[in-house]
Amino acid sequence: MEHKTKTARSQFTGRIGYVLSVAGSAVGLGNIWRFPYLAAKYGGGIFLLVYLVLMLTFGFALIVSETALGRMTGKSPVGAFASFGKSAPFRFGGWINAVVPMLIVPYYSVIGGWVLKYLVEYLCGNGKAMAEDGFFGSFISSNAGAEVWFLVFTALVFFVILAGVKNGVERVSKVMMPLLLLLATFVMVYSVTRPGALAGVRYFLVPRFEDFSIMTVVAAMGQMFYSLSIAMGILYTYGSYMHKDVDIEKSTEQVEFFDTGVAVLAGLMIIPAVFAFSGGTMENLKAGPSLAFITLPKVFASMEIGGVIGTAFFLMFFFAALTSAISLLETSVSTLQDELHLTRPVCCVLMALLMVVLGSCSAFGYGMWDHVLLFGMQILDFFDFLTNSIMMPIAALATCFLILKVVGFKRIADEVQISSVFHRRKVYEFFMKYLAPVCILVILLSSIANVLGLITM
Repeated sequence: MEHKTKTARSQFTGRIGYVLSVAGSAVGLGNIWRFPYLAAKYGGGIFLLVYLVLMLTFGFALIVSETALGRMTGKSPVGAFASFGKSAPFRFGGWINAVVPMLIVPYYSVIGGWVLKYLVEYLCGNGKAMAEDGFFGSFISSNAGAEVWFLVFTALVFFVILAGVKNGVERVSKVMMPLLLLLATFVMVYSVTRPGALAGVRYFLVPRFEDFSIMTVVAAMGQMFYSLSIAMGILYTYGSYMHKDVDIEKSTEQVEFFDTGVAVLAGLMIIPAVFAFSGGTMENLKAGPSLAFITLPKVFASMEIGGVIGTAFFLMFFFAALTSAISLLETSVSTLQDELHLTRPVCCVLMALLMVVLGSCSAFGYGMWDHVLLFGMQILDFFDFLTNSIMMPIAALATCFLILKVVGFKRIADEVQISSVFHRRKVYEFFMKYLAPVCILVILLSSIANVLGLITM
């Protein structure tokens, strides 16, 4: 069955544009701060090993699935699901994949605003001030200050998307992704060459099987899910922009390499630095989101050239946040274009309004609305939990259902083999048939159990 769109659809110029755009989507805040602190919390080297195995199997299967479905149908997620059926399950599967990025990009842009604020402060030579106790807390609770930086970051994302797929998304990704790699490598080399840093390198890279637990697997699965842009509608949308002659399997492998490479670089930047300058204190490494905004500025302040390293780090952090926000907004705009049949500028404006409304709620959630709690969580934390822990696993289950019960492995393989040999077809089919649904259910149930206090993650 051949699927065609009625109108001309924007496309990437080729494989490099696609790979760097998807890598820009995948390489985000989760790689820079979430991966290192989870690795520190769940055993260092053994966590890294488990993550790599899952990424090369489970992650590969889901990336190929979403990309192939997007290219096969030439649609963003709602249209892709609707291409195979118009009943309620198909509408639900498409829309849950489409709504996830619409809910993520507002609060993600709030955090992007925090990153931009820190970058500007480091550029102005104020690194010491940001290392002081209470700086981060006073900033995010400042109402006007946090809101202004959120709006500046949102405007940057908006103008890139307004420029289009080739002139906006692809062009920015082609510039920022190589720069991000260079900056990450620079900070990593400085970090691992500090006295005392090798203990951190060993902890992060050498697996110790005595540190393995079932929570190591659960945490690694959750991070892989979060990191690879799975179940956000992004891969459907970017797949629909892909030329038929682009090798899906090879492109997926390059995205895996790029994304994991940055995560490993982030681990080698942060864990050895904390070992070298904070004595390897686990409490510092396991600080969670505050690792980037509270712990690391203190580490940078203790370095001889901390201002330079801090600037490089937050510039890299900014590139990661911006490219990921761009992909989230692009997916949302594409869905609105497909479903509402409106022009791209109008859809951009509609999403900008949604971002401002929901993002402002998240920004003020640490200030004048800090008394507003949703299921015991601040507004931003609630949106993060809702999208990442509940909606994304359900969205991924919908994709598994679509392939296993409707599309079938043959049509996926036929789509991949238009442009390449499907070398890992047996791995793909085994994981999609037997393990992917189970892994996704484990992520979903463990996340719910964690928020209910039944388990501690």
